[in-house]
Amino acid sequence: MSSFTFSNEDIAGLQSREQLLAYLKEKNVSVQKPLERVIYKQEMEKLQIELLKLQNWILKDKKRVAVIFEGRDAAGKGGAIRRFRRYLNPRSARVVALGKPSDTERGQWYFRRHVKELPNPGELVFFDRSWYNRAVVEPVMGFCTPREYELFLMQAPEFEHMLYEDGVKLVKLWFSISREEQERRFRERKTNPLKQWKISMVDIKSQELWKEYSHHIKAMFIKTHTEYSPWIIIRTDNKLEARLESLRYLLSIFDYDGKEEAATTLDPDPNVVHRYYRSIPI
Repeated sequence: MSSFTFSNEDIAGLQSREQLLAYLKEKNVSVQKPLERVIYKQEMEKLQIELLKLQNWILKDKKRVAVIFEGRDAAGKGGAIRRFRRYLNPRSARVVALGKPSDTERGQWYFRRHVKELPNPGELVFFDRSWYNRAVVEPVMGFCTPREYELFLMQAPEFEHMLYEDGVKLVKLWFSISREEQERRFRERKTNPLKQWKISMVDIKSQELWKEYSHHIKAMFIKTHTEYSPWIIIRTDNKLEARLESLRYLLSIFDYDGKEEAATTLDPDPNVVHRYYRSIPI
């Protein structure tokens, strides 16, 4: 790649991202990464418009939709939720991110504190982690007893079937990344002062306990993947791709008003998005 510098005249003449990319290409400068960003931003904006249509349809028809974001630590759940949530009307869309249960909550039925956060008619709710903490993080880290863990695996499908029968549409997304990518993201968090707050003891142990996590993730899929409430796996180490394809999947499963007028494809990439199946590597 040849090196060059911008002149003031060059900079003054560039009025858009597209012009900048054309200029860099003319100067024989690699534009792959900035081009990916431009395409990502354009696609995300088109999909966010569709998500607004979906929200309006949910509100108009009094639907109840809950989307669960689960995955390994540093898999990009929070970043995806922020992009989903960015332009939605806060009166009928919200994010639920529950902390550790209180002493009182620990003495109650496990699902109770999650039940009160479920969507009301006309509402779209995003769960930043969910009741599935008990399926993976809690048993691996010793935060629940073996009896509590086994009881959860028995009750979760029944609980979700009751939601299904009552008309709640539950979408379960699992963000999957490689061990190497997780390690790279942890290193970035440690060195970036704006991301250091994300590091916890659970994160630090994630790499050390990778096999234990894999075992419990597989058991969770086997026990809780159902026809009425399937697990949808978003498998990619590319954060931008994960955001776009997970949003495409959500849009693809609803017949909302104006869907046929979408300015981009709403079919997710099958190489990235798929239902859980038993032969899948975890």
